[in-house]
Amino acid sequence: MSATSPPPAPGFRHSHRTIDGVRLHAVVGGTGPAVVLLDGWPFTWRVWRPLLVPLSEAGYTVIAPDLHGVGESGPVRDAYRKQQVADDLHRFVTDLTGQDSVRVAGMDLGTMVAFAWATRHRDAVSHLVLSESVLPGFGLEELMNPATGGYWHFGFHMQTDLATWLTEDKAVGYIGPMPGMMTAAGGLADEDRDDIINRYAAPNGMRCGFQHYATLLEDGRDNRTAAAEPLTAPVLVLNGATGLPQHQLLDGVRQAAVDVRADIVPQSGHTFAADNPAWTADRLATFFRTGN
Repeated sequence: MSATSPPPAPGFRHSHRTIDGVRLHAVVGGTGPAVVLLDGWPFTWRVWRPLLVPLSEAGYTVIAPDLHGVGESGPVRDAYRKQQVADDLHRFVTDLTGQDSVRVAGMDLGTMVAFAWATRHRDAVSHLVLSESVLPGFGLEELMNPATGGYWHFGFHMQTDLATWLTEDKAVGYIGPMPGMMTAAGGLADEDRDDIINRYAAPNGMRCGFQHYATLLEDGRDNRTAAAEPLTAPVLVLNGATGLPQHQLLDGVRQAAVDVRADIVPQSGHTFAADNPAWTADRLATFFRTGN
């Protein structure tokens, strides 16, 4: 496998730039206002690939980065706290586009970065989409307690050394079944799934993914401090019809923002952008255009 993927989609290109010592990667294409799509775990930018062309055709410059240490973005020693990731990506996107206003959408862990971006750069984020996740500081801590039926994997992944030791030579077995479990309608294309798995199976791939979990308690404290001044930008909460329960995210967002709406992506699961790209692209374009 080459270090750089083939062209990502018609009219799109790969871009690599170093921001504060971090080598970051994104796919970029289209013209118009900037839209940023942030991936989660265990994904790369490819979880958004079905939306690249439709959103560009709707009149947007579309940027889909890889998070720090994921995909083609380089690792960093101690900068996986969501505020730092958001600051680096903000500089990266501003450098790429020359625009001082962005529309940011996140899924899974990318939702946590998107929220931090909006709280850190309130004048720059005009619209915010949060999906298929739970916010640190606003419900995540309770929901990642396995003793009460919570999501066990958060605590496991937060133990970076242990999780890496147990999985780093078993990435295909650990990650491989997940895309199929997260879809309601076909999900990721084979080439996207295979590339994602290969990226995590590469040296240091699993460790870098887990390091995004290691900071979740700090992220929660950061979020609660930041939300002392609630967000005023319009926020859209999205969930797949068979994805995570929407109230887990929506209840927290309503505590941290004043202008919130929600929708369900039909015929979709956690990987809603791949499950139902036409509906998702239209819903995002409408929200970015009208705020509704």
